[in-house]
Amino acid sequence: MASSPQLQDRPRVLVVGGGYVGLYVALKLQKKIANAGGIVTVVDPLPYMTYQPFLPEVAGGNIEARHAVVSHRQHLKQTELIQGRVTAIDHANRTAVVAPADGGENFEIPYFDVVVAAGAITRTFPIKGLAEKGIGLKTIEEAVALRNGVLERIEAGSLMTDPAERARALTFVVVGGGFAGIECITEMEDLARAAVKNNPRIKQEEVRFVLVEAMGRIMPEVTASQAEWVVEHLRSRGIEVLLNTSLDNAEGSLKLINLPDKTPAQEFESDTLVWTAGVQANPMVRSTDFPLEPRGRVRVLPDLRIAGDEGIVENAWAAGDVAAVPDLTGKGLPDGTCVPNAQHALRQAKRLAKNLWASRWEKPLKDYKHKNLGAVAGFGEWKGVANISILGRIGLKGPLAWLAHRGYHGLAMPTVERKIRVIFGWLLAFFVGRDTTQLIDLDKPRGAFVAAATPAPKPAAAPAPAPVAGTPAADTAKTETKEAVPAESK
Repeated sequence: MASSPQLQDRPRVLVVGGGYVGLYVALKLQKKIANAGGIVTVVDPLPYMTYQPFLPEVAGGNIEARHAVVSHRQHLKQTELIQGRVTAIDHANRTAVVAPADGGENFEIPYFDVVVAAGAITRTFPIKGLAEKGIGLKTIEEAVALRNGVLERIEAGSLMTDPAERARALTFVVVGGGFAGIECITEMEDLARAAVKNNPRIKQEEVRFVLVEAMGRIMPEVTASQAEWVVEHLRSRGIEVLLNTSLDNAEGSLKLINLPDKTPAQEFESDTLVWTAGVQANPMVRSTDFPLEPRGRVRVLPDLRIAGDEGIVENAWAAGDVAAVPDLTGKGLPDGTCVPNAQHALRQAKRLAKNLWASRWEKPLKDYKHKNLGAVAGFGEWKGVANISILGRIGLKGPLAWLAHRGYHGLAMPTVERKIRVIFGWLLAFFVGRDTTQLIDLDKPRGAFVAAATPAPKPAAAPAPAPVAGTPAADTAKTETKEAVPAESK
């Protein structure tokens, strides 16, 4: 184990992960802990927090990618920041192992309190070809790549003359009918429609969008009638909605099967396969000595302290997607825990910070209890669905739901600075329209420079023309040939 880098020698609140929970815990505690002589330390491989509800709009070109993330350095001024991954936690000895993001040697970091806020990762299944062909929608990098990929395939497809090749390029598939999948495919369809409008070599009916969902309905967060309306809305836009259908194989062409009998459904080719079929708790928690529940989440009490069958684990806290937080309202998942979404994560983080600080002074802790305010989803410009629970349940569709979606997430975006950037970006797009500019070669930024700095090979010299018979040049050539014959051959 390498020696620790330049770390502050003060009692440490170690925050594992800099997402929703990690960012807000650090924001709420950094000044208090510093004034008390301690330090808050956030360990995350990324230098920013990603507001994931905005990823579909980033993929659709409605939000600038940098505006959907919050810089740790810019907003956590009194927090010790380490870019890396916590790979193991030994809470019995109050130490964690950190693997630096730059690939350096692992090192140990001591702590007094630990907050497990490692979030979730994309949940996949062992489907052949999925890892090679698919892309998720969990990171800002995936959203940017997806946006550029859609625009690139439309541009490339418009030049293709082979019908099969053209159809493959212009077919876009999303697996997963939850909020992420529905918002993703509708934003992609909106983006494609705008791109096709600017390209006379292609027609809108040539572009194919397919949504694949294993369940018999989509979007479990909204009512059954709203879910049916969403399916009708998608199909009215030409999006194929395949319910009770699963992806069976992604090698070569995509092979779909019907559920539950697993009979063959459809088979077709596509260059774009987006996987949004669920998430799972970050597997790093398996390398800790904390109690876990069957789904791999850290077990916590309603006050967000980690606890197992043997009782409370002192000075250990967890919240967000990585934790099985009891839902005291009775409106959560079937197992009685909170739904893993941004709404709960942000509020759990604030409660956790208050409880952790209260525990320092032996003050009573409060349980986390939050009634879900409902759900809002945007389906591209002026389209959406919302199920708002404030004064009773209010169901919205179309433009009003879209405005509710933007209003809620515009206010929920962390930090005032980021709120301003996002809202002004929306206002600008209202007047100048969606940006459909494709940024190419982002994965090879040095390509143009390398080509310019590499000397081109010298062209081969052209062969001299043969002399024409009867000309002085031909006579001279004959004379030189005669003189060149060796004496022995005469």
